[in-house]
Order: sequence, then structure tokens, then C-alpha cells
Amino acid sequence: MTTTPQPSNTNPSRVIPLTCSGHTRPVVHLQFSPITDGTYYLISACKDGNPMLRDGPTGDWIGTFMGHKGAVWSAKLSKDASKAVTASADFTAKVWDTYTGDVLHSFTHGHIVRSTDISDDGTRIVSGGQEKKLRIYDLNKPSEPTAEAEGHESTIKSVIWDGERNVVLSAGDDKEIRVWDLRNLSQVNTFKTEHSITSMELSADGKYITCTAGKIVYFLDASTYQASKSIATAYDVSSVSLHPDHKRFVAGGSNDLWVRIYDFESGKELEVYKGHHGPIHTVSYSPDGEIYATGSEDGTIRLWQTTPGKSYGLWQNKATKDEKENEVNGIPTEQ
Repeated sequence: MTTTPQPSNTNPSRVIPLTCSGHTRPVVHLQFSPITDGTYYLISACKDGNPMLRDGPTGDWIGTFMGHKGAVWSAKLSKDASKAVTASADFTAKVWDTYTGDVLHSFTHGHIVRSTDISDDGTRIVSGGQEKKLRIYDLNKPSEPTAEAEGHESTIKSVIWDGERNVVLSAGDDKEIRVWDLRNLSQVNTFKTEHSITSMELSADGKYITCTAGKIVYFLDASTYQASKSIATAYDVSSVSLHPDHKRFVAGGSNDLWVRIYDFESGKELEVYKGHHGPIHTVSYSPDGEIYATGSEDGTIRLWQTTPGKSYGLWQNKATKDEKENEVNGIPTEQ
């Protein structure tokens, strides 16, 4: 299914994203945390070397993690959002305390680290990058990696820790997703694509592995590592995120300024929005599915509503605003 993309939303003028500024170079990776203590958080990786933590529903800046000396290629949060892990061009992967902003651990590699992830219990991390090597570190014994594995023939672009299945996944320029058993870091499965893999994420419920390669979006069954669905687009896809209800997904393009929403079942393009002034490198849905975030070459993060006009976070529709004003003025709300 390859069509010429056309804006299909009925009233694009009403779709007003929130713009989160602060980064000074391209934003290359975004991730929302799960809901914890009634809210959730957003972390961003940027080529300016300063990953940032934000309040998820509003995008309000919470803090910047200072310490990297090169571009940060990936940033992820632990399940409880108490720790962050980052991968950098300064040859390190770092673990951060999200409450204090302090570096808890810094793991030196032999080359650029492109991706990292943290275990469900927050005690171990996995890293990969231009060394083409996978490493596991135990934060309780941080002096040396507890396991290493080789197999990729070129740069590893994405790694995922899948604690439910006791595996880690890695993907990259050699056009393969590799699955590794955490017990001995032996390779137990692979999935091949026709082009270099530019992104890979695990869906919020752990059911699907989403990945992008060339103009194709893949949705793999996370239990079998077989493609449940693949959808062709008319542009090079940089990143994709599946809505928690599995009814739609958002995609960004490496040479495209448009944010595109698709129907998951049919692959039909539903909505197209423009807001960024540069290609979109990364997209991510919030854990409640109410918003999605996009990060761009233009150095900004934008937050978009899944249902434009709905009262949520900093978005409040006119009726809700009027009700609040009436409450302040002592005017009863009509029932």
C-alpha cells in the first residue's frame, strides 16, 4: 500500500501542538514512562548532549541531566521513573537518579553508544552501538559487564530489554533484529528486513515489537518474532509508535515534515499534521494514549492530542474554561 500522502484531517487549524523548547540541536529519541503515582514522564535524547526530563501530560521541564560530552542518541526511563539511562557519542552509557539528576553509574565503551535500556527491576542495563557488541551491566556489580555478545555485522541502533520473556533485542544497520537469551546471552531468534533498521520499540503492553526500515513499518509478534503486519509508506520512516489500544499508530519521516497517523488494522492514513520545521526523528505515545510526542531536527519536542479539542493537561476546551470561569464568578453550571 503506497499512496501519495495527502492531509486528511478535517480541520487542521484546530490541531495546536504544545511546543517544548530547551534543546539546541536535533532531538533524536523520546520515551514516555509508564504511569506511576498517578502521572507519567517524558525523557528526550538530543545531539546537544543534554537529555531532559519533563512532566508527561504538560511537557513542563523538570530537569536536565548534565555530564555527557557528546551527542546523546537514546534516553529511557525505568518502570518506576526513578532512574534514567542514556547512550552517547562520548563512548559512555550513563545511569541517572531522576530525583537528584546525579550520575549513578558511567560505563565506558570502545566506541559510540547508540542505544541502551534498563531492566524491569532497575538493576541491570543493556547497551549497544558502533562496536557491534551487546553488553549487560549489573548496577550492583558495576565494575565490568556481566555478559557480552557479538553477532551484528554493523552498528547497533536500538536495544530493548524484554523482562517478561527474559530476552534482550538488538537491531541496526545490518537489517536484522536479533533476540538474545538473558541467561547466557546466546542468540535465540532473528528477524530480517530489506533495509537498515532505523528504530525499534516494544509496545506499551509488550505484545508488539515495532520497527522501521526504509519505507516499511513492521509490527512483530513479541512472542514469536514473526511479522504480524507490515505497512508500506511513501517515505523513509524514522520512527513509529503504536497507540495503547492498538487502533492507530503515529509515524515520522527522516526526510518529511509531516506527522502522520494511521489506522492499525487497514494501514490507511487517517490524519496528517505539520508543525515541525525539520524532519521528525522520533515519535512516542503516552501510556494513557491521550497524547503523542514528536522530536525533530528543528530541536523541538511537540505534544499532540490524540483527540483534538478534548480537555486534557494544558488543553482545555472552551466549555470547560467557561465552567471554571462560572465557578469563580459564582454562576451555577447548567445541567
